[in-house]
Amino acid sequence: MTSITLSLRISLVAGSLAAAGAAQAQSAREVIDGYADLALAKYSDSLAAAQALDAAIDAFIAAPSAETHQSAKNAWLTARVPYQQSEVYRFGNAVVDDWEGKVNAWPLDEGLIDYVDTGAYGETSEENGFFRANLIANPTLTVGGQEIDAAEITPALLQELHEIDGIEANVATGYHAIEFLLWGQDTNGTGPGAGARPYTDFVQGDGCTNAPCDRRADYLAAASDLLVTDLQDIVAAWGEDGAARADLAAQSDAEGLATILTGMGSLSYGELAGERMKLGLILHDPEEEHDCFADNTHNSHYYDAQGIQNVYLGRYERPDGSVMEVPSLAGLAQSVNPEVDAVVTARLEATMAAMGAMKERADSGVEAYDQMIGYGNDAGNAIVQAAIDALVDQTRAFEDLVAALDASDISVEGSDSLDNPTAVFE
Repeated sequence: MTSITLSLRISLVAGSLAAAGAAQAQSAREVIDGYADLALAKYSDSLAAAQALDAAIDAFIAAPSAETHQSAKNAWLTARVPYQQSEVYRFGNAVVDDWEGKVNAWPLDEGLIDYVDTGAYGETSEENGFFRANLIANPTLTVGGQEIDAAEITPALLQELHEIDGIEANVATGYHAIEFLLWGQDTNGTGPGAGARPYTDFVQGDGCTNAPCDRRADYLAAASDLLVTDLQDIVAAWGEDGAARADLAAQSDAEGLATILTGMGSLSYGELAGERMKLGLILHDPEEEHDCFADNTHNSHYYDAQGIQNVYLGRYERPDGSVMEVPSLAGLAQSVNPEVDAVVTARLEATMAAMGAMKERADSGVEAYDQMIGYGNDAGNAIVQAAIDALVDQTRAFEDLVAALDASDISVEGSDSLDNPTAVFE
């Protein structure tokens, strides 16, 4: 992934907002503190949803059936909603970036975990010796001279295997490992249909399909337990004495605002518009979609964009329907330059409208996201491109926002798919 420097201008020196007066500097601090409070709320909601998912998985493992399987899948889909809205805290906050790969790393070479249809997946990988290690089927793994005792599948073992050999595609933990275990491979390419793993893959004894079902259940339980533990860690990091909150509190007002805007700009431009959307559209490749096994990518992208808007407006609708409001960047911008605030607000609304059109297309059953990015699907491609364009436009509006707050350049994540598309094919 490349890095670009937009004309995002914010002073990184203490006291840079002094010219605007002490009252405004205090308002900036309130915005920063409110941003931290929103983080705690989002991660707390993500933890609660993961705990509900863990309970649903336990119920499924205890009594596998079509009904308990669907309940577990529904709980996974529900758990994604608050978590995706938290991703705007990446890129600017080092504590989040150091932690995030444990829970949301993607894409994954699922052959590390379980059986795969090699016609859709492939037989070998020159880059990844663990491409078809199949931990579930093999109590002992020997790859490239490494021997790993996998007789007991535990959270500690999954942590050991996660990104083993330094290969990011060796994803052993987090939401997407759980997603694969619940749905199985999506072998439909850009045709209709998600993963179709049968619930009988988890039946113990007679009726088990694609044995060993007991080890598959052990893996699912361990991955679910570990997700809860990892989310507990990030909730603590944003608590009153947590490392993430302390890091933010130690920054000057200008540095804190830069942290917020770095996350907003990087998620909006390089990560979401670029790596998660434009790259897949250029390649017309369903393997580039984010929630690929569940065909939930339209929701994943929608709630990422919602998270950016949440931070700017200082407003977050929680899973229970209550609304949390904190001092906002929008309020600060309005006090400095109402015209800039109006443009940023409008661009964010345009993005949500474009994302909403994409979400509605999938939710209504017209076609899933992987179909939208398929080769020759002009209508679907246009829906996705409109959302990409809106994300880029809103990022450009952030330039004027930071200029209104004053002074030096900061870098946001870029993407070859946006900045140098020919490089994608090299």
